[in-house]
Amino acid sequence: MSYLIPSEFVTKMVDAGESKIFMATRDALIRAYMAGAILAIAAVFAVTVAVQTGYPIIGAILFPVGFCILYLMGFDLLTGVFALSPLALFDKRPGVTLGGVLKNWGIVFVGNFLGALTVAVLMSIVFTYGFSTEPNGVGKVIAGIGEARTLGYKEYGAGGMLTIFIRGILCNWMVSLGVVGAMVSTTVSGKVIAMWMPIMLFFGMGFEHSVVNMFLFPSALIMGGNFSIADYLIWNELPVVLGNLLGGLGLTGLTLYATHLRTGPKRAH
Repeated sequence: MSYLIPSEFVTKMVDAGESKIFMATRDALIRAYMAGAILAIAAVFAVTVAVQTGYPIIGAILFPVGFCILYLMGFDLLTGVFALSPLALFDKRPGVTLGGVLKNWGIVFVGNFLGALTVAVLMSIVFTYGFSTEPNGVGKVIAGIGEARTLGYKEYGAGGMLTIFIRGILCNWMVSLGVVGAMVSTTVSGKVIAMWMPIMLFFGMGFEHSVVNMFLFPSALIMGGNFSIADYLIWNELPVVLGNLLGGLGLTGLTLYATHLRTGPKRAH
């Protein structure tokens, strides 16, 4: 059967979280680097399609291609390990500690950032012909996104901070469902369909993904975006990371674990 029932794929979620915690640092770093790079390419693709067609929704429909590629290749995003790694701790797997979970998160964060930053530099070169001209149309749109999603939140103060945090929660609620979706099926086509749906939803709704932002904002700064590194960290990356953590772990990881693996006692007839 190509479909796994929830109790089966939730067990796979816990197993995956355990394996990520005990993975060699070099492997975790390489896999995270490649995930950040591929997701960044997908973000460039989505923005390019939106600029070419004039319809951002088409970019959102096509963006999940990058997510599907990186997960089929066995690479790891921070948003995914937020939802999976702690489950091994809650399940009391032997040798799993809070320190191990935090180390895994840290390694994946660094790897994702370096991968996304690499693509930011490479695409900035492409958009400006080696920094010899102004950015092309897509480059200018990316620079504008960088300003709108930092200074645009900053303008509203505490309300802006709350908004970005909630957008981070909603984003990884959807994205982590995509991560789980890859475990629902044993066929490539089934995995792709299950991953595609929630990823398209998050991108189309404009929610905030910490790894996509690791590409968007450095590339916007390189191409002359009118905001600072401090603006990027305070008014985007840090609150988005926290929101992604809460959304992925609280709304996907723990809810599936609690009701499908650690089910409550059945009611008497």
